[in-house]
Amino acid sequence: MVSESLREKYGEMLVELGAKHPEIVVLDADLSSSTKTQAFGKKFPDRFFNMGISEQSMVTAAAGLALSGKKAFVSTFAVFLTRTYEQIRQSVCYNNIDVKFVVTHPGITVGEDGATHQIIEDTGIMCGLPNMRVIVPADSIEVSSVMHHLVEKTKTPYYVRLSREKFPVVNDSDYKFREGRNTVLRDGSDLTIFSNGAMVGLALQAAEELKAQAIDAAVINVSSMKPLDRENIVKYAKSTGHIVTAEEHSIFNGLGSRVAEVVSEEYPVHVYRIGMRDTFGKSGKSWELFDYFHMGVKDIVEAGIKCFQKEDDYEAVS
Repeated sequence: MVSESLREKYGEMLVELGAKHPEIVVLDADLSSSTKTQAFGKKFPDRFFNMGISEQSMVTAAAGLALSGKKAFVSTFAVFLTRTYEQIRQSVCYNNIDVKFVVTHPGITVGEDGATHQIIEDTGIMCGLPNMRVIVPADSIEVSSVMHHLVEKTKTPYYVRLSREKFPVVNDSDYKFREGRNTVLRDGSDLTIFSNGAMVGLALQAAEELKAQAIDAAVINVSSMKPLDRENIVKYAKSTGHIVTAEEHSIFNGLGSRVAEVVSEEYPVHVYRIGMRDTFGKSGKSWELFDYFHMGVKDIVEAGIKCFQKEDDYEAVS
């Protein structure tokens, strides 16, 4: 599979959509070369604001701009945005205004920057905020479609989680993002793998390996973390009876928790969660860290096989 940069696509889309929508403004916290918002700043310098290392001020300024009729895109590293929780809650979400938080460098794909920068709690934090909607795109094609959706169809707060690394392109070129709807990338009858972000490509590889074990696995992209496609989750819980979730995030308050909540209420089945298990990250090569933290293709395959073991042998995640 060809791999492309999600944050570079974000920068391209800001320029493209900025030319059509003069109400778009962009704010960054001294990281525009990394978040790729610098392209917008060069093209539209009067609509770009480098707020320096003052993320709290950046969020409140974005709220003021949104209340003045602007569509504000706010970008920085994911770990730095979470220090502005109070401002996001009080100034943006409480007022339910048009501020889009598009962050980069989350999770263990930050690599060598290490545990202090590898935030693994962010989608859980953001999903807990009233009025906040959360999207975790799987590839550059999805980023493009999400950007059109945010600009052309929404006027409320969103949190979009992009990556430092390039991801494999898993969607067709004509893919259209649908908020609150999952995308079935591969159908299957024995097992369902719900994943998003970096883990989607790994889940597709795992499904191929499971096929050799006579396990027919469906792979579903849950890019819309909030709102969640409950109907699709219940449908596959009923049709396959076994679920594995795979996320580049803590297993607590992330995708696995959200899927488990749905099936526990609607149609209880085993849910085996692949992700960071109550630990901080570690400095290292991005893709090597997936294996180190038992989040690689092999681990997804093993979880899929484990779903079919006898109940007494099943290792429930504590």
